[in-house]
Amino acid sequence: MPTWSRTLDEAGVSDPLLRRDYTEQRRLVARFARAEYMAVRLLLPAAVVPDVIAATAFMHHSDNLIDQGPLDERLKALESWEIQVKDAFDSGSTDQSVLRALVHTAGRHAQLEGHVQAFLTGAPAEVQWEGFDTDDDFRRYVDAYSHPAFTLIACLLEPPAQADAYRTGCRTFIESSQRLDFLEDLADDLGTGRLGLSQESLAAFGITRAQLERGESSEGLEKLIWHQVELIRPGLVDSQSLADLVDPRSRQFMTALVSCSRYGSRKSRRRECRSFASPRASRSRPPFACSLVPTMLPAAHGDAERFVTPH
Repeated sequence: MPTWSRTLDEAGVSDPLLRRDYTEQRRLVARFARAEYMAVRLLLPAAVVPDVIAATAFMHHSDNLIDQGPLDERLKALESWEIQVKDAFDSGSTDQSVLRALVHTAGRHAQLEGHVQAFLTGAPAEVQWEGFDTDDDFRRYVDAYSHPAFTLIACLLEPPAQADAYRTGCRTFIESSQRLDFLEDLADDLGTGRLGLSQESLAAFGITRAQLERGESSEGLEKLIWHQVELIRPGLVDSQSLADLVDPRSRQFMTALVSCSRYGSRKSRRRECRSFASPRASRSRPPFACSLVPTMLPAAHGDAERFVTPH
């Protein structure tokens, strides 16, 4: 792994102020997402590392603005932030380090600005959601927010010659990945008044939201979880082809990312029924993304399968 100074050189970042900006974002990402940061540093070519870090820092900063507080205050914060981001792109200058790094990255990746706008346009869906009536409502949430959030980073690895296939693959991956996240966070989300499983899905297995909120385990819940895993699996399997589309130097990263999610889907179907009996109990499981590096490192040596096959 090259030094950070050499990584900036490889990315063509020579201006002293911009080097400080990227370094500040690097520190931020390394602090709030250490596992992801190490995966990026180890498994992506140095030339794209500062760009991925800048996009990740922007997404984190944006999420922080809309994550806490009354709904109207979060929507106002989002509106103000969207204006600041637009002004930074329009003028090419800003007094915010996170935006200077982002705008500079967009100068080398022309596709990024459109993805930034799509992410901000869809962000109200993340602020406002508490649950979904139908699976179609869930998919609309994915289209509005989850997919644009993922493509903020994924677009930086986009292969120009196969862009359409890559975008389709990213959409397939993120729907399965979001289902997995909601499944893993089922008990925790209920504690904050949210539910990532649709009412339509609950009704199909004779379950009510009230039962889930009371922490009642049942045969219907077990069947529901198995059903969700079966919905997740095909998308993750199909997403393995993403690694064949990106630049060869980024394939280890993409392979590990998809393999990590496949492993998570296997764990979820075994874990959720056990953990759900006490949904408000403290759960020792770290955030799913924190398992990324142990899975990614073997993938870098072409040995991911033994880490994604259950024992």
